[in-house]
Amino acid sequence: MNGDHPEDTLLICRALGGLPEATGARMTGLDGEGGDYAVTVDGTEHTVRIPWARPLTERAQIRVEVVRMYQEACAKLGLTPRGH
Repeated sequence: MNGDHPEDTLLICRALGGLPEATGARMTGLDGEGGDYAVTVDGTEHTVRIPWARPLTERAQIRVEVVRMYQEACAKLGLTPRGH
């Protein structure tokens, strides 16, 4: 996630993490209930937890959920999502 899609992570944290002014973000952990992020705002790092839309029980569900979150973030920010 961090190496492959850093821009997507930032959009998710801006739109769904309640930090629209964020300038950087990286995922620091996850579990079946949500993802944890370190988000930079004005040079200060904040911890943000963003819940999944539903509990996840299988590893394969993570990618599907992150793509959904990215698409939701784009819609909230008025951006056109690119294909995944």
